[in-house]
Amino acid sequence: MIEVRDLRKSYGDAEAVRGVTFEARPGEIFGLLGPNGAGKTTTIHCISGLLNPSGGTIRVMGSLAQSEPARAQLGVVPQEVALYEDLTARENLQYWGGAQRMNGSKLKARIDEVLELTGLQDRSKEPVKRFSGGMKRRLNFACGIVHEPKALLLDEPTVGVDPQSRVRLLELVRAQARNGACVLYTTHYMEEAEQLCNRLAVIDHGKLIAQGTLEQLRAQLNELDLLRLEGVFDEARVRAELERLKGIEIHQNDGEVVLLSMRNAPGRLTEVFAAMSAAGAEIRGTTLKQPSLETLFVKLTGKELRE
Repeated sequence: MIEVRDLRKSYGDAEAVRGVTFEARPGEIFGLLGPNGAGKTTTIHCISGLLNPSGGTIRVMGSLAQSEPARAQLGVVPQEVALYEDLTARENLQYWGGAQRMNGSKLKARIDEVLELTGLQDRSKEPVKRFSGGMKRRLNFACGIVHEPKALLLDEPTVGVDPQSRVRLLELVRAQARNGACVLYTTHYMEEAEQLCNRLAVIDHGKLIAQGTLEQLRAQLNELDLLRLEGVFDEARVRAELERLKGIEIHQNDGEVVLLSMRNAPGRLTEVFAAMSAAGAEIRGTTLKQPSLETLFVKLTGKELRE
């Protein structure tokens, strides 16, 4: 796992990170989100060992982040592509594998494997400078996982890629977690984080302001789900049956549309439909709308522009 406890990082009088605490678990994709300048990149740099914290502790698979055992277990895919463009894809992988003390037949076999995973096996002998942006992103990812790390830092790995490369990269991320790796993921694409991440943390002005599953974040912000039912209804009977249910508010009930708000609507569909059936309702259409991660993110961090 990646364990961060009371992390602090200062530059003179300026505090970039102020007491951040979280942990990401094996087999999990943990999203670290925040506006520009929030402190998430500084946090990533401290975990990877590029920066020394001003305070707090960081452990990677039980070892202190600055130690050799931690570096051996950690894979990093930076936001800026870290490739040698005059070298081929295979040569880049050989270099980064060698930096992790891999060699011989084991390294060769692993290079063949990650080239196939990233769809670059047919271009492996070409200089990277001939690659498209999406191909460079996929190779960047391959270099981060060539040594089969148990913990993986992914800093906006899909920035500026084509749709096909994005799909491939996201599937590669899921595969790392399925294979037991602990994945720490940063992105500005809220829809991407919503689809990928098991748990999320939001950092702003150097502080962690919320963390949990998407459903837990919705509950923390008192955000409600909206359930819209269309059909033929008896208004009085529908109201009588629905008012028996706790925690459900009726916003519209006009004989053709019933609009309800509640927490955890997916888990309450059975009892809502049972109440509607008891009211003799004929349901012809159902729409469930939950607050998106983007909505929650803006509510947590505010709407002001960041530079």
